Amino acid sequence: MKMFEEIKFDTVPTVLAAWPGMGNVGLITVDYLRRKLETAMFAEIDMSPFFIPDSIVVKDGIAQLPEIPTSVFYAAHNPDLIIFESNAQISGREGIMVIKMLLDVLRQFSVSQIYTFAAFAQPMSHAQESVTFVTCNSQHMLDSVKNHGVIPMPDGYIAGLNGLLLGVAASRRIDAACLLGTIPSYATNLNYPKASVELVKVITKLFGIEIDVSDLQEGIEAMDQQFDMIEERIKEFIPSLNREEEQDIAEVEDEQVPRVIMDRIEQLFSEAATNREKATELKNELDRWKLFELYENRFLDLFKEKK
Repeated sequence: MKMFEEIKFDTVPTVLAAWPGMGNVGLITVDYLRRKLETAMFAEIDMSPFFIPDSIVVKDGIAQLPEIPTSVFYAAHNPDLIIFESNAQISGREGIMVIKMLLDVLRQFSVSQIYTFAAFAQPMSHAQESVTFVTCNSQHMLDSVKNHGVIPMPDGYIAGLNGLLLGVAASRRIDAACLLGTIPSYATNLNYPKASVELVKVITKLFGIEIDVSDLQEGIEAMDQQFDMIEERIKEFIPSLNREEEQDIAEVEDEQVPRVIMDRIEQLFSEAATNREKATELKNELDRWKLFELYENRFLDLFKEKK
């Protein structure tokens, strides 16, 4: 742990924290809040004991080890906030250790509330509005957040540290909530700022602050163009589809076919991550819809991870 400067607050600060996850929704949200509020970095968790590189980075013919991930604390005032931002999703025992180190830092500020941020994947179109769900580790915090129009999350689970923190915080009697923005199930590996905009809006309601989201809106327009391109390419093939052979889309209305196909591609990406034989099927599917160049980097990453 590295402490850069002593930080004092006029009130007990609330914590906003995020690690990488689906659609990068959590990190986009927290990073945007950090940049829009006046913040100062005051501490950092040394991630080197938890980071074991399994590859090297080559640039201009020179090989070097990848950079060690960062996990940084920032302080904001009016309102008093601690913003924690990490670009490393650590699993297993090491992940729990990182959470405990985070809570140890927060203990010196008598923190009693923590918010994390994540995505909630659903079979939806990118053209639909993102809905915000919430789950809390205490009933009274859930009741409080619900008063701001946020919907309790349906039964399920939250993978990664954005969810696990709630359980560990409960063991230390710290109230914690995870705000989740809905995203299309096919967008889990693409940035999805539309959900982050809605999460930022919830934070402005909870803390009575004003934050301009126009910069995030620009990101939405860029991603919508990519999603539109994918869906349009698939729609070009709809008239020629043999519905008798395509059993999984035989009963699907034409406007829903792009989502079904994109969900299929996401499923193949998931299977190919652990089964090399599925990579060929995935490549054929991408070629079939003339989408390979849009997914090329992600497809090649499957083989980098295998090495």
